[in-house]
Formats: sequence, C-alpha cells, structure tokens
Amino acid sequence: MNKFAIRKKILKIREQNGSKNLKINFEDIFKILKKDKNVHKLVGGYYSYNNEVDVIKILEKLEKKKIKISLPKIKKNFQMNFVNWSNNEPLEINKYGIPEPVSNKVVYPDILLVPILAFDTRLYRIGYGGGYYDRYIKKVKKKKKITTIGLAYSFQKIKEVPINKYDIKLDFIVTEKI
Repeated sequence: MNKFAIRKKILKIREQNGSKNLKINFEDIFKILKKDKNVHKLVGGYYSYNNEVDVIKILEKLEKKKIKISLPKIKKNFQMNFVNWSNNEPLEINKYGIPEPVSNKVVYPDILLVPILAFDTRLYRIGYGGGYYDRYIKKVKKKKKITTIGLAYSFQKIKEVPINKYDIKLDFIVTEKI
C-alpha cells in the first residue's frame, strides 16, 4: 500500500475511533524525558486537530512542571519554525485551520512531540504528506541534539511504513498502550 492509501485508511479509522476518548498516559512521556535527561528543557508540541492525540493537555502538564513549551508556526515552502508559547497566550488560526502562536520568537526545542498518521515498529511514521516535520527535524539536527517522540493511538500502527530518503526515524513512539 502506498502512503496516500495508508493516510486515507488510517484517517478513516481514526475518525471512527475519535469518540472512544483514548488518552496517552502523561507519565509515559515524562519517563522518557527523565531517562533522556531532558527534564526542564524546551519541548516542542503541536496543536491537535483531526482526531489526533490531545497534545495540548500534555503540554499543560509539562508547563505545570516548569518545563518550557513551544508550538510550530507554518512558513512558506513547506517549512515551519517553533516559537515559545504558554497556555495563557493567544493563538491565531493558520491557513490550514490550525491554531498557532502569535509570537514570532523562534526557538529550537530539545524534545519534539511529533504527530503521526501511521507508524511501524522501526519508528518510522507517515504524516499528512507535506514533509514539514522531516524537514524541520533534519534542519534542527544540524544545530543541536533533539529527541523526537511520536504520539499516536495503537490502532495507527501498520506492518511497515514505506520510506524514502527524506523520511526520518523517530527516537520514541508513545501510544495509549505505550
């Protein structure tokens, strides 16, 4: 199955399961941060939409633990930056209908929470097809070490993600089942 067909199939399954109120255990993510000695560093999240894992609740809990958080801001040519953000700061809607920070202060997260449409046991993922995260991770890895944690539901796991030279393997994938 090609990536387009996988996206279509998983989006439908995710929509059907959206009402099941599945949640990722915050402590599973926090354990990775502690183990990787990334507690109290900058975490890059994303604003969930289209039945994705609710990352905003995870970011709220991180912020309560005094961990700085940031969200992506979409740029031209399939690029994005991350900017500092706090739960009490305003957001604006981007061209994709996704809320993003008003601020333009660019930061480089130490830990990046990555959205996933489909994934496999090798820690490869399929996103929405724009390549935003693969480009961003590649760019940041040239500047510093970054830990990538993909967030998905267990039903998004597939046998094997078809990969190409642009696809970047994640460090961890966390689901409601771990």
